[in-house]
Parts: sequence; C-alpha cells; structure tokens
Amino acid sequence: MSRQVSGAVVVGVGPVSPRDVVRVARGGARVELAEEALAALDRARRVVEELAAGPVATYGVSTGFGALATRHIPTEQRAQLQRSLVRSHAAGSGPEVEREVTRALMLLRLSTLATGRTGVRPGTARLLADLLSHGITPVVHEHGSLGCSGDLAPLSHCALALMGEGTVRDAAGELRPAADALADAGLEPVELAAKEGLALINGTDGMLGMLVLAVEDLRMLLRTADVAAAMSVEGQLGTDRVFAADLQALRPHPGQAASAANLVGLLAGSAIVASHRGPDCNRVQDAYSLRCSPQVHGAARDTVEHAALVAGRELASAIDNPVVVTDGGPGRVESNGNFHGAPVGYVLDFLAIVAADVASISERRTDRFLDKARNHGLPPFLAHDAGVDSGHMIAQYTQAAIVSELKRLAVPASVDSIPSSAMQEDHVSMGWSAARKLRRAVDGLTRVVAIEVLTAARALDLRAPLTPSPATGAVVRLLRDAGVEGPGPDRHLAPEIETAVGLVASGAVVEAVETVVGELA
Repeated sequence: MSRQVSGAVVVGVGPVSPRDVVRVARGGARVELAEEALAALDRARRVVEELAAGPVATYGVSTGFGALATRHIPTEQRAQLQRSLVRSHAAGSGPEVEREVTRALMLLRLSTLATGRTGVRPGTARLLADLLSHGITPVVHEHGSLGCSGDLAPLSHCALALMGEGTVRDAAGELRPAADALADAGLEPVELAAKEGLALINGTDGMLGMLVLAVEDLRMLLRTADVAAAMSVEGQLGTDRVFAADLQALRPHPGQAASAANLVGLLAGSAIVASHRGPDCNRVQDAYSLRCSPQVHGAARDTVEHAALVAGRELASAIDNPVVVTDGGPGRVESNGNFHGAPVGYVLDFLAIVAADVASISERRTDRFLDKARNHGLPPFLAHDAGVDSGHMIAQYTQAAIVSELKRLAVPASVDSIPSSAMQEDHVSMGWSAARKLRRAVDGLTRVVAIEVLTAARALDLRAPLTPSPATGAVVRLLRDAGVEGPGPDRHLAPEIETAVGLVASGAVVEAVETVVGELA
C-alpha cells in the first residue's frame, strides 16, 4: 500500500491509492519504494533468473513475443531481445499526451512492479521511481495502444527513457534527449535483463491512470452541476419542493438523494424562491431539466462510483504477462490474460455517456433563461437592450456545439476490436481510446457547466431587488470578484466564459458554496 512519508509517496506491495495517483500525476509528488517492495522484487527476480538459466522455454524470458512466441532465444541474445522489444514497441504517433497522464501511468506501472509479480530487478524499479521524483517525463503519443497486452506503445516510450533513449521533458518542461536529462539528474540508464522489457510495458496503466483522474474530476464536476442547477431553478422561479427528502426516498438511488439534498441546501434562504411560494403562484410543475436534475445528476454520481469501484480493483491488481507466482511453493512464471483492458474500457465509455448527458441537461437549463417565452419575465437572451444587444445568445451556441461533440464522444470505443499480431491478439479492448475521448468529454462538461453558471449568475442579478440564497449568491460574488461584470451592454464574452471555466475546473465554485452551507454531498 502506498503511503506518504515526508511529502513523498512510498510505494509498497499493496495498491497505490487514488489520492496518491493524483498527488503524483498532478502535484508532482516524489516517489520512493518501500523496503517490503524491494524485498518482493528481489524474490521474484530470483525466480526469473533461475528460469532463464534452465532448459525450459519460458514466454518473455527465453522466447519471442506475441505471434513470435514460438521462437526460442539463445542466452546470448536475450538482453538484445528486451532492448529490441522496447525499441520496436515505442511506436506511438500523434500529439504528445498530457504530463499528468504520463506520470500517472509511470506510477501505476511502478506499483505493479512493486508487487513482486513481474520479475524486474529492484534497480530497474528504483530508476522508474527516480524519474518521477526528478520530474523527468517521457514523451508519450496519442495513438498506439489497443488496450490489450497492456498500453504497449505508451509504456514502451517510458521504458525507452529508462534505457537512456528517446525524448523526455525535464522538470522545467523542456524537450530533451533522455540520456541528457538522466545524466543531469545523476541517474544511470538501465541495461535491461531477461523479462524486464516485457514487464515494463505489459499493463493497463495508461487507461487506468486516466480513469482515476477522470473520477476525481467528475466527482467535483457533479457537485458543481448541482450548484449550477440550483442557480437555474432559482433564476427561473422554479420550486424547491420537488427536492424534498421524502419524495426522493420513493426512488432510493443514493446519488439521487445526495444531489437532491445538495439542491435543498443550496436554495435555502433564497428570497427569490420564497417570492413565488404563496397561493398566487400558478406554476404547477417545472420543466424536466429543472425538476429532474437530481435524477440525472444522481444517476451520473452512481455511475462514477461504480467506475471508482472498478478502478479500486484495478489498482489492487498485478497486471503483467507472464506473471511471477511465488505463493505456496517453488516460484514459477505463468502466462495469463489479465492485461486485457475490458474492465477499464467499459467504465471509461460509461463515464463518457455520463458526461454527455449531464452536459445535455445543463445546456437545456441554460437555454430556458434565454427564451422570453420560458424565462418568466427576464429580458430576451438576458440582453441589456434586446435587439441592439444579443446578451448570452451565442454562449448557448457554444454549449450546444460542445454538447453535440460530447454525444459523439459517448459512442463507445470498447465495442470495437481490430485483430493484431498476426491474429495472436485477436480481440482487444480499445481502452486507451476510451480514456482519451473521456478526457475530452470531461473538458467539454466543464465548459458547458461553466456557461450555465455564468448565465444563471446574470439572471440572478436581473431578479433584483429579490436576493438569491446565501450559497448561490456566493457564486455570483465569486464571478464578480474574478472580473466578470454583471448585466449591462454587450462586451467580449469569450474571456468571461474562460474565467468561469477556470473557476469550475479549479473547484472554486464548489468551495464558494461550501463556505456557506458546509461540504456538499
């Protein structure tokens, strides 16, 4: 299990925690190997070396790979076998992936190495930890992984850096030859020994790292979506009665209950909501996008938690092929299929559906603000002088364009499979592709929710002299303090949208309301 010591994440034989994945990937935390992990590595290495010295062919130790596994490799060529594997598999193409993704996959590969199930030498694992601690990040490319036999190309680019080859970014973000960056950090490249090349590249670490980061982001975004929905219900003179706990309990989904409870707390003390609670109100029911917010946001929450459960199981896994087995008897090396990315790929696709649907309902709530036939007394498009001014008309266009893109990104990658390696690898997960499109989906959802927050804040100002709730009022103040002005003549809107996107992405919107109502569910 990973633990924090003096600011470093210490990787042991148990699973690394999601929190530590985020700390290393995004926070740049240093990484160390626990003594128990070094001992496990040493035990497994002895098994590999005994097999390498023996007469029996062992996959990954004394044979070729994939469809070439029937070729027995002489002892004198086995070091070259491992080098050739890494060089040939470092075949990625396209744009460079984000630093946080590469750091996450490096940490997760190290976590599997530390289980003592892969057979790498302690020094090889320690060098991987050192690269993380020195901020040396191999260049990994967008395309190259089929999500089966692991994220082979991405991990191969990382293994190449351990050999002192390929290109990396140093701690300052400068693009440099790996050999130079290692030398400046006082690190020696590794000469790969039997099985080490294969052990460094045969894992689902890239897709898993992106899943862990997406779960972290979506948990925050779904709380932000509750804030945005509360602002929209309030600004559109909706009712909070439908969010009552006894009504939600009739359909006992935990995410729905949590979302509804958030809405009740966020709307508490609103003079705007109170203004239409009396007998004069002739509104019978609000539109679905307002009334059903807890049902949609709640289903999304429950889906994210299912994905987190899968991620937790994967974090506790030792993904390699072949794997070193040392429990209860003499050690052996066995082939297996645990590298298949299906469990991760499915939930990555599921989360892309979640992002698309939460964005869709957010865009519908925003659109209601802009239509004078549905916004209950607000000016068309929330414009200062409608006709001369367009208000937030095109902000909704931006939302609509993003939502349309999110619907395309919701098409699952994991239902596709293209055979590879001369039909030896004849069914693959496409989990890496699912993860890459989910990252774009999370960014899109962030932008859609930010535009709803921006639009709803303008509408709440236009309800003056009625005042919003203390919680939603805190969001309005957050925007104004960040330089987003209140209602008035048209001005350049793109910078205001980007300011709102930054406040949503950073978690500042959630923090603003939590200072008023306490921690959201």
